[in-house]
Amino acid sequence: MDLFYLDPNPAGHPAVLLLHGLGANAASWTLQLAPLIEAGFRPLAVDAPGFGESCYDGRGWTIERVAAGHAALLDRLDIPSAHVAGISMGGVIAQQFALDHPHLTKKLVLVNTFAVMKPTSLSSWLYLLVRMTAIRTLGMTKQARIVALRVFPRPEQAELREQFMRQVEQADPRAYRAAMHALIRFDSRPRLSQLKAPTLVVTGENDTTVPLRNQRLLAESLPAARQVIIPGAGHAVSAECYEEFNRELLGFLG
Repeated sequence: MDLFYLDPNPAGHPAVLLLHGLGANAASWTLQLAPLIEAGFRPLAVDAPGFGESCYDGRGWTIERVAAGHAALLDRLDIPSAHVAGISMGGVIAQQFALDHPHLTKKLVLVNTFAVMKPTSLSSWLYLLVRMTAIRTLGMTKQARIVALRVFPRPEQAELREQFMRQVEQADPRAYRAAMHALIRFDSRPRLSQLKAPTLVVTGENDTTVPLRNQRLLAESLPAARQVIIPGAGHAVSAECYEEFNRELLGFLG
């Protein structure tokens, strides 16, 4: 699995593996790179297979396989262990990574993510249904618009919305569809007690993609976790409220 990655400070230590959300890519962590470098870390932002510049081979997109690919990347770069931060889909991959490769995991930062997706309201079910229908019948451009309007709904977020739309449009439709199915099937609850790494669960107060109830369940089920809720933030908390997010991230990792 040949993964594209951003490695702007290879001399930094320890490494911080940054895992993006569904449809996004490594560039979605741009606002975290400089602060992490200034703090002495080695940020390593990776494109998952089929997203950004990482190709998808079509041989099966699973959370387990993607997590294994990230572990292989650390091995190839001779990185013995890393902090792991993931947002949304990236948070799911981060959980799988830590469960399957605990010796590679120092601390976990799980952002607007879940142990199990199961929507808790009618609007959440409808949104999921619309996304599943759009990706099968309307293509990536329509999918990008639907998701971008949900994640960045406010007029002042127009630039962030356009950037995100361009990222989603570049995704391999096969990988996007497979990733959606993998996320719907994902359920880490039976294994959460095995996650011993110190964990920070970051929740955007106004996240309309992953219900706060699901995020609270995740935090309460982890043996070494605390949750912080960032007021006024939505699903893309690391972009729209990046200063507060970065303070929480660096405070926890430091």
